[in-house]
Amino acid sequence: MLAAMTPRERFHAVMSFKPFDRLPIMEWATWWDKTLERWYSEGLDPAVRDRYDLYRHLGMDVYYQDWFSVQTPDCPRPASHGASIMKGGADYDELRRYLYPAHAVDKAQWEKWAAEQETGEAVLWFTVDGFFWFARTLFGIEPHMYAFYDYPDLLHRINQDLTDWVCRMIDEVCTVCTPDFMTFAEDMSYNHGPMLSKGLFDEFMRPYYEQVIPKLEEKGILPIIDSDGDITTAADWFAEAGLAGILPLERQAGVDVEIVRQKHPRMRFIGCYDKMVMNQGEAAMRAEFERLLPTAGQGGLIVSCDHQTPPGVSFSEYELYLQLFQEYAEKAGKLSQQ
Repeated sequence: MLAAMTPRERFHAVMSFKPFDRLPIMEWATWWDKTLERWYSEGLDPAVRDRYDLYRHLGMDVYYQDWFSVQTPDCPRPASHGASIMKGGADYDELRRYLYPAHAVDKAQWEKWAAEQETGEAVLWFTVDGFFWFARTLFGIEPHMYAFYDYPDLLHRINQDLTDWVCRMIDEVCTVCTPDFMTFAEDMSYNHGPMLSKGLFDEFMRPYYEQVIPKLEEKGILPIIDSDGDITTAADWFAEAGLAGILPLERQAGVDVEIVRQKHPRMRFIGCYDKMVMNQGEAAMRAEFERLLPTAGQGGLIVSCDHQTPPGVSFSEYELYLQLFQEYAEKAGKLSQQ
């Protein structure tokens, strides 16, 4: 029987496919504001507002996250969600003054986090815009899809600029400490699969992953892709590009972690728990944990909600979820030790 691990020891044991005491009990995404509003009205201490204080208050492992912003605070904003802030190369030249800030890492914050990481009481990770996500924020959702054909050279230029900047930010954060993992924000899949072909992925995205990932591996930082929707097909592409893991594997989009694990036995996963069962009672919640338990017991899977807990889940239901989570986290730990 393993002795109790620190949150950081636990993370690395799970992600290295080694025996662990129990699964981490964590949420990779913050809760919706409307969910928290409901919970505060139902008994959650209203004085506890900070994301990380909520983790501690609810008895969860602490995972500190920082999203390094590619845009400066005064960067022009789209007129509406999904609208563009540029059209072509001349616009991009003008916009670059607001992009790729020299220092996007809050070193004072990271120094505080690093002290907790050193004791093992916290896991540290950062997020950067990925090579589908970032160009979409510039072109806008629909024009971005045309840009693969209308502005291919510009897309390559944007992604090379982003690559160079991400590499600089990796060096900058590593002057403070070595984060445990990182995520590329992509969201290039929805309920019917990827929003682009493998040919376009290989041409416009893979070359840039293949520049950044070796640098992350050299530093000892685990690279994980963050893409919503059905990533079953795209998981193959990400694996070929060198990504070590995927989150959140949304069940509502039809993703089955067991199927993805069979194809990629050494790939790591975070998420997978179907948020839609959380207000359907104990039997439904238990069935979902049972679905994930065999894969979790193999290692390489940190169970968490497959996206933010919806406001249809009451605070008492969430407390039950956490109670069951603790039970199954320990069961997975026992399986890992067999």
